[in-house]
Amino acid sequence: MDIPSKYEPNTVENHWYDYWMQHKYFHSEPDEREPYTIVIPPPNVTGVLHMGHMLNNTIQDVLIRRARLLGKNACWVPGTDHASIATEAKVVAKLKEQGINKTDISREEFLKHAWDWTHNYGGVILEQLKKLGCSCDWERTAFTMNDNMSDSVIKIFVDLFDKGLIYRGYRMVNWDPEAQTTLSDEEVVYEERQGLLYYLSYPIEGSEEKVTIATTRPETILGDTAICINPKDERYKHLKGKKAIVPICNRTIPIIEDEYVDLEFGTGCLKVTPAHDVNDQALGVKHILEVIDIFNADASLNSYGLHYEGKDRFLVRKEIAKELEEKGFLVKTENYVNKVGTSERTKAIIEPRLSDQWFLKMEELVKPALSAVLETGEVKFFPKKFENLYRNWMENIRDWNISRQLWWGQQIPAYYFGDGQNDFVVAENIDDALQLAKEKSNNPNLTIADLRQDEDVVDTWFSSWLWPITVFNGILEPDSKDINYYYPTSDLVTAPDIIFFWVARMIISGYEYRKEPPFKNVYFTGIVRDKQRRKMSKSLGNSPDALKLIEEYGAGGVRVGLLLSSAAGNDLMFDETLCQQGKNFANKVWNAFRLVKGWEVSDLPQPEAAKLGVAWYTAKFNQTLLEIEDHFGKYRISDALMTTYKLVWEDFCSWLLEISKPAYQQPIDKTTFDSIIHLFEQNLKLLHPFMPFLSEEIWQHIAKRDPQQALIIAEWPKIEEEVDEGLIKGFDFASEVISGIRTIRKEKNIPMKEALELSILNQEKVSNAWDVIIQKLTHVSKVSHVENGLEGALTFRVKSNEYFIPIAGAIDVDAEIKKIEDELNYTKGFLQSVQKKLSNERFVNNAPEQVVAIEKKKAADAEAKIETLEKSLASLG
Repeated sequence: MDIPSKYEPNTVENHWYDYWMQHKYFHSEPDEREPYTIVIPPPNVTGVLHMGHMLNNTIQDVLIRRARLLGKNACWVPGTDHASIATEAKVVAKLKEQGINKTDISREEFLKHAWDWTHNYGGVILEQLKKLGCSCDWERTAFTMNDNMSDSVIKIFVDLFDKGLIYRGYRMVNWDPEAQTTLSDEEVVYEERQGLLYYLSYPIEGSEEKVTIATTRPETILGDTAICINPKDERYKHLKGKKAIVPICNRTIPIIEDEYVDLEFGTGCLKVTPAHDVNDQALGVKHILEVIDIFNADASLNSYGLHYEGKDRFLVRKEIAKELEEKGFLVKTENYVNKVGTSERTKAIIEPRLSDQWFLKMEELVKPALSAVLETGEVKFFPKKFENLYRNWMENIRDWNISRQLWWGQQIPAYYFGDGQNDFVVAENIDDALQLAKEKSNNPNLTIADLRQDEDVVDTWFSSWLWPITVFNGILEPDSKDINYYYPTSDLVTAPDIIFFWVARMIISGYEYRKEPPFKNVYFTGIVRDKQRRKMSKSLGNSPDALKLIEEYGAGGVRVGLLLSSAAGNDLMFDETLCQQGKNFANKVWNAFRLVKGWEVSDLPQPEAAKLGVAWYTAKFNQTLLEIEDHFGKYRISDALMTTYKLVWEDFCSWLLEISKPAYQQPIDKTTFDSIIHLFEQNLKLLHPFMPFLSEEIWQHIAKRDPQQALIIAEWPKIEEEVDEGLIKGFDFASEVISGIRTIRKEKNIPMKEALELSILNQEKVSNAWDVIIQKLTHVSKVSHVENGLEGALTFRVKSNEYFIPIAGAIDVDAEIKKIEDELNYTKGFLQSVQKKLSNERFVNNAPEQVVAIEKKKAADAEAKIETLEKSLASLG
């Protein structure tokens, strides 16, 4: 097979992905092997590949490919989430382009458009993941709106309702006026915003007196139904029982007393707007106040807004402030920084709103899930630090608002048969609902036409919290072969920002419906940021096009670039040069392969240097394999890659191949060549999880292999012998000697073609077995051992060993003497300054022990250097 001169990722990657797919290496069915299962965090069906997806899915692919090599039955289930809010917004926008308003068509027509959009544009991201090399079991691709998944969601809703855990309640909720739906607390992101504090004066009925109130939202005065004062506030005791007049609308409202009012904030007087603030609502319930909702669903003002009706809330804020000022009600304004809730999906500012919604009681449900992470360790977090975040949320959990005012999603299975508050039933289908409604209403004459299904859908997260179960159809078929084999899954890889939305809720549902956790380990990735530490986003324009990166650097280059700086749970400062580093690594490995395959092989005796080099690298490989296993065991994926990277680049490519390669235009002995090929194959197995395309390409070039011998299903390396620490230490010492000789050649401009002699004062009693490697890699023609230093020679030290290189005629001796004298004088001055510091008792007694130890080491190093320089000077003089 011809070996191309360059590694061409674009050609190679398409070829091998098609090959893997053709031979169904990604597909899994239950068998006798140990399962290793990952479920993909389902990206939005509206999504396209971005840097966060790239990082998350690269890590998952590394884990799944390594599991295959370990002989496990690896199953990585892909899929997408229907993303109610995001998808509905896209469909609504598309309909608007066609001149159609959502309100002008039926639910059935809208859902047809939504499905058409999903079929045409959804799932793009899954196709893009293939470009990254993701080895998902595509035959198992799931979608949260598929029939079996939707049926599972409905079944669980009914079950939880029947258990008394789901209820309908009139509550203050988070309202997204852009998506026009309620949100759960976890979907609200609080941001600090610069605003104004408006001081408004309210006339007291029947007097000339006015009371001043501070508010950040002057537009909401039109919904005020009381003014509240603290009963302990001496300033306002005389107002008890009186009434105030709301500016502009001239509505008379009571002045009430409650200790909730903060005496120190603003003026100590509080306007109460029960329809638009959760704390005001509590006061309204306590004091039986009128509730006036001044907003439409899109946060424009309704008829209670008087002449502002139909205008947006923020426009009204400006206009009403101006009117209040003109009419003498605006006392002053002050700059004020306020925490504002925004929608996690649409970024719109949230409005508190009273509404009938469906809620899931969480207090009892969370207990097994809390214990699993914090007590029994059935679920382990990596890094462990996220346990505290998990604990804090779970211990302070509130009931989950699970209804959304949307059409795209699973429609809530509640059916109304009357106008009373409890005139509804919950059932999996309308036939069951009719039977229940007849019984509940005592009306046997009810028909399906008398039933009206709830218009709302369940929260998207209410379907994805069942994901590890429903991808194996474990709700509808709780004892199926798949669910019993693959569940619980092995590892979950996700970002920490959905620890509440998804991770915690999956653990909760796992214990509720399978009596065990959905996964054993959770690996939290960091957030991908730019070099300025900003989170990458389309709006900031700081996120590169993921597919263009793959096109430019190859999937392997991008995967390596992402992982090299991605320690678990720590944010990744993405720099495109990291991808170039990954590409350079791929080229280095490719060129190393071309070098090896370019050697002519002959039946020759094996040279001692090659024999020793192969023995050393085998020991080094085994030692490194232990480190890599340890890193994987602790989910230090970045460290596992870096360890592999150093082994292959430095130890194999830079050292072993140099030691082993034959002289120019000479053949290599077969024994060494076979060993190099074997070790190269072992390296490829370690590389495969990180760089699957490159490693498979080289593997298939090394030898003609049938599909059962593909690298993707090869066997992960095993340590076949005890690690020879002596060989590793011996080589480390020899490599320092080689570096010392190379440094002298470079500094003195002595070309490699000019042979040198080396004399060793062997204080360390180092074996002379390494001399053959030293000679080969430095072009030293002769190595001798001496009892004393040599005159007329350059010298350097490795530990206590001294090495001498005679330089007669090779350098300008006078210039060398001058250079050494300058360096000696500088080092003596440096030593003097350090010794002065160490002779200062105050410094030694008060400085931290570690700081003193560093200064002592500086002194010792300077003394050793001075000794070497003086010997070099003496040998030249």
